[in-house]
Amino acid sequence: MIDLNTWNLTIPVGEPATTIDTPMLAGGYQDDYFKNINGVLFFWAPVDGTTTKNAKYPRSELRETYADGTRRNWKYQDADNNNLDATLKVTQVPSTGKVVIGQIHNVEGDDPPIKVQYQYSASDKTGKIVAIYRSKPGVDSVSVTIRSGVAMNQSFSYSIRLTRAGTLAVYTKVNSVSQRWTTKLDPTWGAQTMYFKAGSYVQDNIGDNTEAGAAEFNQLKITHQ
Repeated sequence: MIDLNTWNLTIPVGEPATTIDTPMLAGGYQDDYFKNINGVLFFWAPVDGTTTKNAKYPRSELRETYADGTRRNWKYQDADNNNLDATLKVTQVPSTGKVVIGQIHNVEGDDPPIKVQYQYSASDKTGKIVAIYRSKPGVDSVSVTIRSGVAMNQSFSYSIRLTRAGTLAVYTKVNSVSQRWTTKLDPTWGAQTMYFKAGSYVQDNIGDNTEAGAAEFNQLKITHQ
């Protein structure tokens, strides 16, 4: 069972997009953009949905919190390991083929250290899992393919891990085969506060609501150890 007492939810309606607080979410909240059915979380974000402030794209996405609804923000040096672990499948992509399914964001800016993105190629009829990261705040992001050959509607797992020493890693597991990617963040990230996000953050804003990003999570867990 996924513990919703550690998250709030942003949905792509309202101006700016609406946030559902943690107590309401954990109390059984559901709508067209988010459903919790027998412990499986369903996220749907149409490309014509509204966005959060300063964002270009719509999202149905969870944001790390405490159980009382207070936003949980942390510095990576405060724990030996900061982990986000998920098992999911992507069930719909927009025409760009891109949906962000997990990230570490930063409070201080709109330049997060890492996003984990599913990218589907209609011509190849398959997708890949990509890490989009910044080695230091304010620089352009770099994309690295971690895993190829991940089909739509295929279950897979990912883990984002950031250690006290600033080592950033993404682990993936598809069909019982694991792969790992790691890098070292510049120490300047240590001055910034961070938080985990997960769901369907569609990377497209052109079209109607027949175009969307959708994902189903059957496992999702945060740990700071």
